[in-house]
Amino acid sequence: MAGSRSIGRLLAGGAALAAAGWVLKDIPAELGGRAEGERLERMRRSPQFHEGVFRNSTPGGFVPSAQSARQIFWHMFANRVERRPAAPVPVVTTPSGGPSPAGLSVIWYGHATALLEIEGRRVLLDPVWSRRASPTQLAGPRRLHPVPVPLTGLPPLDAIVISHDHYDHLDRATVRRLTALQTAPFLVPLGIGAHLERWGVPASRIVELDWEEEATVAGLRFVATAARHFSGRTFDRNVTLWGSWVIAGSGKRVFYAGDSGYFDGYAAIGAAHGPFDLTLMPIGAYNDAWPDIHMDPEEAVNAHLDLGGRLLLPVHWATFALATHPWAEPVDRLWHEAKARGVRIAVPRPGERVDTVDVPMLESWWELLHGGETAASSLPREPLQAGEPNGESPFPRL
Repeated sequence: MAGSRSIGRLLAGGAALAAAGWVLKDIPAELGGRAEGERLERMRRSPQFHEGVFRNSTPGGFVPSAQSARQIFWHMFANRVERRPAAPVPVVTTPSGGPSPAGLSVIWYGHATALLEIEGRRVLLDPVWSRRASPTQLAGPRRLHPVPVPLTGLPPLDAIVISHDHYDHLDRATVRRLTALQTAPFLVPLGIGAHLERWGVPASRIVELDWEEEATVAGLRFVATAARHFSGRTFDRNVTLWGSWVIAGSGKRVFYAGDSGYFDGYAAIGAAHGPFDLTLMPIGAYNDAWPDIHMDPEEAVNAHLDLGGRLLLPVHWATFALATHPWAEPVDRLWHEAKARGVRIAVPRPGERVDTVDVPMLESWWELLHGGETAASSLPREPLQAGEPNGESPFPRL
């Protein structure tokens, strides 16, 4: 009997190790690639590249002190209920209306992922369809609402834009599926092409730009512009560039901030490339421990005004709990600041289309979801494997 138990424990242990090995086998690929050859030489010629890494034009810190780190972890644990919505986040799976050949509309899919429809062209921003913003689907920040549409449900794209290589903005599984499903090129800051090539994106579909460099794709002008942030998919930071983007047609202009702290560069971007019909500004994941890399809602309004923005659509909130603040606090603060300063904002549900010339009256749908545990039935427990069906889960297939 004892021998049978020992054999059973050995078999169970072996099965657990095999399962762990299977799950973790993709982590090296998730970390991305390293620049070499002409790509590396081009990076070294960048004015942003110094002593082997990229640097912000406005210096700032992004590593909290040991005391701040302890406080952050404590607050994340203590506020774990408030950091989640109290009920399932409403998503729109079939947005009303449609793109105009000469107009500008946007569909926000959650966090920083959005589909721009500008003058008859479609541009996808920072696409992340995985359940976790992490190198493994077993751990890391977990999605708080389903993606409104599967990747197979997207229309033909003209361009895919990436702001930087953090996991909540650059997702390997999503990139690989988009490479197979779409023909659009990827526009990325310097160095990120090495990640994409490792993941199977043809070099002919990668456009890498330094700040203030531009490319024309499908009749749209794309300009890589500055941001105040950092990069890295490992502990080796800032070996790829981060940035914001100007996307301009013949009559419409959009600014996408990516991730950034507030800095005086927004006024310069506005003077050089604005004004903008639409700005997509990050409003969440702020903390006093890292004020230089994530702006708060009031600073997002400041940046929007510096840029000469006409309509502000908030991103980088609602989908992943990445800081200690309550789930709805960013949009509450944004709403109050925008009202106080006369700034037009649109706060769509995930999957809802916003036409910039026909913006609906603001409906505070998030107020019903203040602080609480996400309904267990709305979030799957098992990790999603790219390309696999997920049964009755509310999360669509990649």
